[in-house]
Amino acid sequence: MARPKKLPKVLTTEEQCALVAQPNPRYTSGLRNRCLIRVALEAGLRAGELVALKPDHLDMLTCRLVVREGKGAKDRVLWISDNLRDLVGRWLERRPVSAWLFPTRDGGQLDTRYLRTMVKHYAVKAGVSESERVTPHVLRHTFATDLLRETKNIILVQKALGHSDVSTTMIYTHVQDDEPKAALRRRET
Repeated sequence: MARPKKLPKVLTTEEQCALVAQPNPRYTSGLRNRCLIRVALEAGLRAGELVALKPDHLDMLTCRLVVREGKGAKDRVLWISDNLRDLVGRWLERRPVSAWLFPTRDGGQLDTRYLRTMVKHYAVKAGVSESERVTPHVLRHTFATDLLRETKNIILVQKALGHSDVSTTMIYTHVQDDEPKAALRRRET
């Protein structure tokens, strides 16, 4: 018998805020790291997509973010909030000269291992539950879960995540399984 898939870890709103607050934006790397975490939470990018972003992938006027050749060599378009655009604008003023949107101190491309280590480090500092399980992919799960909760549109979530098959996106319907249960239990009292 097949073992049921384990539901992805998802951060609460409070945990997201605590995680985003950890990097100190007074430092160049802190500002970059805060931007990286916010982009992951607001756009649901994979770790490899985050480190591969280039400045021309983000239109600062329209807040349009183009993910070039994501998984399966597919492009997709997402949008970020005005608030995040302003934060990235502050980063652009301080970032080292580089082809990458979020480069290393010397202008090189960030390694996805660094991204994983950084996210886990800040999750521990933020006191996130099960912080040892927090990865950039958990931020992607959080984005997808929040988007589905907000829109109730699985096809929109599929497109935002860049999934070629909606069955891959169906893991996020656990949100809709939990909410009716909670609503019905509230009616009992």
